[in-house]
Amino acid sequence: MDDARVSEWTQTGELDEPAGFLEVRARRYRYPDGNEDVWDILVGGATVAVVALTDDEQVVLARQYRPGPGRVLLELPGGNADQDEQVEAAAARELLEETGYEAATLEVVMQTFLASYASHRRHAVLARGCRKVAEPRPGDGEFVETVLMPVDAFVQHVLSGQMTDTDIAFAGLVAAGYLKP
Repeated sequence: MDDARVSEWTQTGELDEPAGFLEVRARRYRYPDGNEDVWDILVGGATVAVVALTDDEQVVLARQYRPGPGRVLLELPGGNADQDEQVEAAAARELLEETGYEAATLEVVMQTFLASYASHRRHAVLARGCRKVAEPRPGDGEFVETVLMPVDAFVQHVLSGQMTDTDIAFAGLVAAGYLKP
């Protein structure tokens, strides 16, 4: 499980302003009591995270470094949907790019917001009948190793708190019938 391409990154500095990967806007609001304040809002479009299941009940994961937590994590494949890209198409594209797997079926099972101070729409996509059809082709700045994990072990992994998108993972597991709502 240790692909030499996937390891800790080395932080070489820190800027006092955003680099442009994420867009932050300051929005002024008037409260019901008449007072006003400014809130930072993380602005973005649609993102997808894929709970990808093989026919033999393995979950397809992407082992990669995550700069927020500052460590390598076993994650759900996913990413941003392009401008007018349909959610299912973005999920299929991200799954193939990051893992080399293709799904027989894709179903959007949940939509939520990233946080109360963000406009990102996050989509949970359940992919069934996944099979490897190619080698992964991650984008620039992506260093990913594909990992298969039995569903029971994946449930424990989600409960461990050692991944992002845990809410998406739970939504996929419920939709697939592995967990009760």
